Amino acid sequence: MNDFDQVVRTIAVYAIPVLFAISLHEAAHGYAARYFGDNTAEKLGRLTPNPIKHIDLFGTILLPLLLQLMHLPPFGYAKPVPVDFNRLRNPKKQMGFVAAAGPAANFAMGLGWVLFYVLLRGAGVTEPFLLGMCQAGLTANAVMCAFNLIPIPPLDGGRIVTSMLPRDLAYKFASIERLGPFIFIGLILLLNTGPFQSFLHVLIGFVRYLIVLPFSPFLS
Repeated sequence: MNDFDQVVRTIAVYAIPVLFAISLHEAAHGYAARYFGDNTAEKLGRLTPNPIKHIDLFGTILLPLLLQLMHLPPFGYAKPVPVDFNRLRNPKKQMGFVAAAGPAANFAMGLGWVLFYVLLRGAGVTEPFLLGMCQAGLTANAVMCAFNLIPIPPLDGGRIVTSMLPRDLAYKFASIERLGPFIFIGLILLLNTGPFQSFLHVLIGFVRYLIVLPFSPFLS
Protein backbone atom coordinates (compact mmCIF):
# COMPACT_ATOMS: atom_id res chain seq x y z
CA MET A 1 0.00 0.00 0.00
CA ASN A 2 1.52 3.34 -1.05
CA ASP A 3 1.44 6.53 1.02
CA PHE A 4 -1.53 8.02 -0.85
CA ASP A 5 -3.62 4.89 -0.35
CA GLN A 6 -2.73 4.92 3.34
CA VAL A 7 -3.80 8.56 3.66
CA VAL A 8 -7.13 7.86 1.95
CA ARG A 9 -7.74 4.86 4.17
CA THR A 10 -6.93 6.85 7.30
CA ILE A 11 -9.35 9.62 6.26
CA ALA A 12 -12.09 7.09 5.55
CA VAL A 13 -11.64 5.29 8.87
CA TYR A 14 -11.56 8.47 10.97
CA ALA A 15 -14.16 10.56 9.10
CA ILE A 16 -17.35 9.36 10.79
CA PRO A 17 -15.91 8.94 14.33
CA VAL A 18 -14.29 12.40 14.33
CA LEU A 19 -17.36 14.07 12.83
CA PHE A 20 -19.67 12.69 15.48
CA ALA A 21 -17.15 13.12 18.32
CA ILE A 22 -16.98 16.84 17.61
CA SER A 23 -20.65 17.43 16.75
CA LEU A 24 -22.19 15.47 19.63
CA HIS A 25 -19.75 17.16 22.00
CA GLU A 26 -21.31 20.50 21.07
CA ALA A 27 -24.88 19.17 21.11
CA ALA A 28 -24.31 17.88 24.65
CA HIS A 29 -23.50 21.41 25.81
CA GLY A 30 -26.81 22.58 24.35
CA TYR A 31 -28.84 19.80 25.96
CA ALA A 32 -27.24 20.46 29.36
CA ALA A 33 -27.86 24.20 29.04
CA ARG A 34 -31.54 23.58 28.24
CA TYR A 35 -31.84 21.29 31.24
CA PHE A 36 -30.55 24.09 33.49
CA GLY A 37 -32.79 26.75 31.99
CA ASP A 38 -31.16 28.18 28.84
CA ASN A 39 -32.87 27.28 25.55
CA THR A 40 -30.75 29.57 23.35
CA ALA A 41 -29.29 26.66 21.36
CA GLU A 42 -32.74 25.16 20.87
CA LYS A 43 -34.15 28.43 19.50
CA LEU A 44 -31.28 28.66 17.01
CA GLY A 45 -31.74 25.07 15.80
CA ARG A 46 -28.45 23.89 17.30
CA LEU A 47 -29.96 21.44 19.77
CA THR A 48 -29.49 18.47 17.48
CA PRO A 49 -27.03 15.59 16.97
CA ASN A 50 -27.09 16.33 13.22
CA PRO A 51 -23.40 16.98 12.36
CA ILE A 52 -24.32 19.31 9.49
CA LYS A 53 -25.59 21.87 12.00
CA HIS A 54 -22.27 21.93 13.86
CA ILE A 55 -19.60 21.57 11.16
CA ASP A 56 -16.86 24.18 10.98
CA LEU A 57 -14.84 23.76 7.77
CA PHE A 58 -11.47 24.30 9.42
CA GLY A 59 -12.07 23.01 12.94
CA THR A 60 -14.19 19.95 12.11
CA ILE A 61 -12.58 18.79 8.88
CA LEU A 62 -9.23 20.37 8.02
CA LEU A 63 -7.65 20.57 11.48
CA PRO A 64 -8.23 16.90 12.51
CA LEU A 65 -7.04 15.79 9.07
CA LEU A 66 -3.92 17.94 9.28
CA LEU A 67 -3.08 16.71 12.79
CA GLN A 68 -3.61 13.09 11.77
CA LEU A 69 -1.29 13.49 8.79
CA MET A 70 1.30 15.02 11.15
CA HIS A 71 0.92 11.97 13.42
CA LEU A 72 -0.45 14.17 16.22
CA PRO A 73 -3.63 13.55 18.28
CA PRO A 74 -6.57 14.11 15.87
CA PHE A 75 -8.77 16.60 17.71
CA GLY A 76 -10.79 19.52 16.39
CA TYR A 77 -13.77 21.70 17.14
CA ALA A 78 -17.21 22.49 15.79
CA LYS A 79 -19.13 25.74 15.73
CA PRO A 80 -19.66 26.42 19.45
CA VAL A 81 -23.23 25.91 20.63
CA PRO A 82 -24.46 29.28 21.97
CA VAL A 83 -25.06 29.24 25.71
CA ASP A 84 -26.32 32.25 27.68
CA PHE A 85 -24.95 31.44 31.14
CA ASN A 86 -27.01 34.29 32.64
CA ARG A 87 -30.17 32.34 31.81
CA LEU A 88 -29.12 29.32 33.84
CA ARG A 89 -30.96 28.97 37.15
CA ASN A 90 -27.66 29.04 39.05
CA PRO A 91 -25.12 30.38 36.51
CA LYS A 92 -21.87 30.01 38.44
CA LYS A 93 -22.53 26.48 39.63
CA GLN A 94 -24.34 25.13 36.58
CA MET A 95 -21.89 26.48 33.99
CA GLY A 96 -19.55 23.75 35.22
CA PHE A 97 -22.12 21.06 34.46
CA VAL A 98 -22.81 22.55 31.03
CA ALA A 99 -19.07 22.57 30.30
CA ALA A 100 -18.61 19.00 31.57
CA ALA A 101 -21.39 17.72 29.30
CA GLY A 102 -19.12 17.91 26.24
CA PRO A 103 -16.27 15.73 27.56
CA ALA A 104 -18.86 13.43 29.18
CA ALA A 105 -20.47 12.92 25.76
CA ASN A 106 -17.08 12.00 24.30
CA PHE A 107 -16.47 9.54 27.13
CA ALA A 108 -19.87 7.95 26.49
CA MET A 109 -19.22 7.76 22.75
CA GLY A 110 -15.86 6.13 23.45
CA LEU A 111 -17.68 3.48 25.48
CA GLY A 112 -20.10 3.00 22.60
CA TRP A 113 -17.33 2.45 20.05
CA VAL A 114 -15.60 -0.10 22.29
CA LEU A 115 -18.90 -1.90 22.85
CA PHE A 116 -19.46 -1.97 19.09
CA TYR A 117 -15.95 -3.42 18.65
CA VAL A 118 -16.63 -6.14 21.24
CA LEU A 119 -19.95 -7.03 19.57
CA LEU A 120 -18.33 -7.23 16.13
CA ARG A 121 -15.56 -9.47 17.42
CA GLY A 122 -18.09 -11.60 19.27
CA ALA A 123 -20.08 -12.03 16.06
CA GLY A 124 -16.95 -13.17 14.24
CA VAL A 125 -16.63 -10.02 12.12
CA THR A 126 -13.06 -9.50 10.93
CA GLU A 127 -13.60 -6.67 8.43
CA PRO A 128 -10.58 -4.37 8.99
CA PHE A 129 -12.46 -1.22 8.02
CA LEU A 130 -15.22 -1.68 10.62
CA LEU A 131 -12.83 -2.73 13.37
CA GLY A 132 -10.52 0.15 12.45
CA MET A 133 -13.43 2.59 12.64
CA CYS A 134 -14.23 1.37 16.15
CA GLN A 135 -10.61 1.91 17.18
CA ALA A 136 -10.65 5.35 15.55
CA GLY A 137 -13.85 6.17 17.47
CA LEU A 138 -12.16 5.24 20.74
CA THR A 139 -9.08 7.32 19.90
CA ALA A 140 -10.97 10.39 18.65
CA ASN A 141 -13.26 10.53 21.67
CA ALA A 142 -10.45 9.90 24.18
CA VAL A 143 -8.51 12.77 22.59
CA MET A 144 -11.53 15.10 22.57
CA CYS A 145 -12.39 14.28 26.17
CA ALA A 146 -8.83 14.68 27.44
CA PHE A 147 -7.96 17.83 25.50
CA ASN A 148 -11.14 19.64 26.55
CA LEU A 149 -10.50 18.84 30.21
CA ILE A 150 -7.28 20.86 30.22
CA PRO A 151 -8.09 23.50 32.90
CA ILE A 152 -7.57 26.60 30.78
CA PRO A 153 -10.38 28.83 29.46
CA PRO A 154 -11.99 28.68 26.94
CA LEU A 155 -11.66 24.88 27.10
CA ASP A 156 -14.33 23.03 29.07
CA GLY A 157 -11.87 22.24 31.82
CA GLY A 158 -11.28 25.95 32.33
CA ARG A 159 -15.01 26.60 32.72
CA ILE A 160 -15.32 23.71 35.16
CA VAL A 161 -12.53 25.25 37.26
CA THR A 162 -14.22 28.67 37.03
CA SER A 163 -17.44 27.22 38.43
CA MET A 164 -15.60 25.85 41.47
CA LEU A 165 -13.50 28.93 42.34
CA PRO A 166 -14.62 31.68 44.78
CA ARG A 167 -16.57 34.37 42.94
CA ASP A 168 -13.84 37.06 42.81
CA LEU A 169 -11.15 34.61 41.74
CA ALA A 170 -13.55 32.97 39.27
CA TYR A 171 -14.20 36.31 37.58
CA LYS A 172 -10.46 36.96 37.12
CA PHE A 173 -9.81 33.43 35.87
CA ALA A 174 -12.74 33.58 33.43
CA SER A 175 -11.39 36.82 31.94
CA ILE A 176 -8.66 34.71 30.29
CA GLU A 177 -11.36 33.46 27.92
CA ARG A 178 -11.13 36.72 25.96
CA LEU A 179 -7.81 35.39 24.67
CA GLY A 180 -9.50 32.17 23.55
CA PRO A 181 -8.36 32.08 19.90
CA PHE A 182 -4.75 32.81 20.86
CA ILE A 183 -4.81 30.18 23.63
CA PHE A 184 -6.16 27.56 21.22
CA ILE A 185 -3.49 28.37 18.62
CA GLY A 186 -0.85 28.27 21.34
CA LEU A 187 -2.00 24.83 22.49
CA ILE A 188 -1.81 23.51 18.93
CA LEU A 189 1.73 24.87 18.57
CA LEU A 190 2.66 23.29 21.91
CA LEU A 191 1.74 19.89 20.48
CA ASN A 192 5.16 19.90 18.85
CA THR A 193 6.96 20.44 22.16
CA GLY A 194 8.12 17.55 24.28
CA PRO A 195 6.72 18.44 27.74
CA PHE A 196 3.19 19.36 26.60
CA GLN A 197 3.05 16.49 24.13
CA SER A 198 4.06 14.07 26.89
CA PHE A 199 1.48 15.53 29.28
CA LEU A 200 -1.28 15.25 26.68
CA HIS A 201 -0.36 11.70 25.76
CA VAL A 202 -0.47 10.69 29.44
CA LEU A 203 -3.87 12.37 29.86
CA ILE A 204 -5.25 10.76 26.69
CA GLY A 205 -3.86 7.39 27.75
CA PHE A 206 -5.55 7.66 31.14
CA VAL A 207 -8.93 8.55 29.60
CA ARG A 208 -8.54 5.75 27.09
CA TYR A 209 -7.74 3.32 29.91
CA LEU A 210 -10.90 4.32 31.80
CA ILE A 211 -13.03 3.85 28.67
CA VAL A 212 -11.62 0.43 27.86
CA LEU A 213 -11.54 -0.83 31.47
CA PRO A 214 -15.17 -2.09 31.66
CA PHE A 215 -14.62 -4.17 28.52
CA SER A 216 -11.17 -5.52 29.34
CA PRO A 217 -12.40 -9.11 30.02
CA PHE A 218 -13.72 -9.23 26.42
CA LEU A 219 -10.61 -7.77 24.79
CA SER A 220 -7.97 -10.23 25.94
